[in-house]
Amino acid sequence: MQGITAYIRATSLFAAGIIGGTVMMQASAAQENLGARLRLNHVEIAVKDFQESLNFYTKVMGYRVAYAFSNPDGKPTTTFLQINRDTFIEMVPASANLPAGITHIGIWSEEVNATVTRLRQAGATLTDVRPRAQTGSRLSNITHPNGIRLELNEQPAASLMRKAMETWK
Repeated sequence: MQGITAYIRATSLFAAGIIGGTVMMQASAAQENLGARLRLNHVEIAVKDFQESLNFYTKVMGYRVAYAFSNPDGKPTTTFLQINRDTFIEMVPASANLPAGITHIGIWSEEVNATVTRLRQAGATLTDVRPRAQTGSRLSNITHPNGIRLELNEQPAASLMRKAMETWK
């Protein structure tokens, strides 16, 4: 009798595992369809004192400068600080037109054109994909319902960010 009970218990557990696994796989597949290959890539922060902020991120936090740009008279315009292999802070000087704080959130996509198409099919309004000559990135923007700009970005092999990712140690 114990053999039959053990067999029934094992069979029941096996069946429960199959059913549970099927449900989890369906939920996972649904999530894959909604957020396929998208992840947080960077946050842009406008700062009041550029050098003080740069010192904070490099000397206190220990982040490395991945790449930076300056205007013709040598003043910094944009610096990308690398937190880990795939995550960055994009730092820019605050101005009268750009107050200090978070300006946008960068969402990385393996294929930004396909992501834009999929999001438009879901009802989102996005800008057309455009290359950014200075960095080699391919970008599109969408605005969150609370007014937060999300920058979808793809990093082709020749982009500065991809090169920083590939040299991460």
